[in-house]
Amino acid sequence: MRVTAIRRASFVATRLVQNGSKAAATATTTTTTRLEGNTLTLAGGGAVATKPRKELEFPRSVTKDEAPFIQPAKETGTESFMPWRGWIERLLRDKMSPERFDTAKGMLYFWPEDPDNLHQVPYPNSRTVVSKDGKESAAWREISPGSQPFVEIPLDDLEADPYDSGYYKRDTRRRYIDPEFPHSDVEELKLEMQDQNDPEVQEAKKQLALGPASSPGNKGNFATGPSDFDPTGLRAVMAVNNPELFKSLDSHMPDHLPTPTWQENEEELYKWYKDRDLPVPIGGTFNGVSLKRRIAMW
Repeated sequence: MRVTAIRRASFVATRLVQNGSKAAATATTTTTTRLEGNTLTLAGGGAVATKPRKELEFPRSVTKDEAPFIQPAKETGTESFMPWRGWIERLLRDKMSPERFDTAKGMLYFWPEDPDNLHQVPYPNSRTVVSKDGKESAAWREISPGSQPFVEIPLDDLEADPYDSGYYKRDTRRRYIDPEFPHSDVEELKLEMQDQNDPEVQEAKKQLALGPASSPGNKGNFATGPSDFDPTGLRAVMAVNNPELFKSLDSHMPDHLPTPTWQENEEELYKWYKDRDLPVPIGGTFNGVSLKRRIAMW
């Protein structure tokens, strides 16, 4: 009996809650908002209410109900929320002479001249001089990063093809590793140091002048027919040829190699050794120690 009574009471309570929720949902009206300038319009239940938005007289926290009727500030407030900051420094500056104050500040402060007071992120109202004459200054994030245009950093020329990603055309580091493609200048020097009447040397000179005979390329004739989409022939593997490949590698050869310190005085060094009838060494010497330090004290 007791279990049956409890089940009936639970059933009745559940039905009452469901009926109450349906009634509340039926009585609820939809409210819409529309913002036009500084005026907020509320429409709901057949009634329309218009209320202008106003700015806060002083910074304070607002509730969820107040937020739609508050006009956001156009500028960041300049009034400090911590007016007591630096009161000891202001007190000492008023009571002491400028010379004594600067001396005491230099003894107590780690970096007395730091405009940001050793803060990694400066205060919002702090300004930094950005011009050489000291007349122009800018505040921290004076222009919001989101308001600035997108920075475009060109990685290649405007006429370059972004899909042309072949690396072998600019692989200058491994250019002379393959023995079939040696350095022509180095090979020519090697042959010049040998007997010029030797038939093998003469034949090697002819082969060096002709260049490698491999990879002549298909001259634009593919299995699907002739094509001239790439005059150089370096876009397709079957069209690659050595002359165009060497031109591409030459255009990508590094031109920013460092030079020795003695190169600008190369003629003077050469003359110095020749005047003394001494053999000319390779390169010059560099001594960063001053003449005074090189002289013995005794």
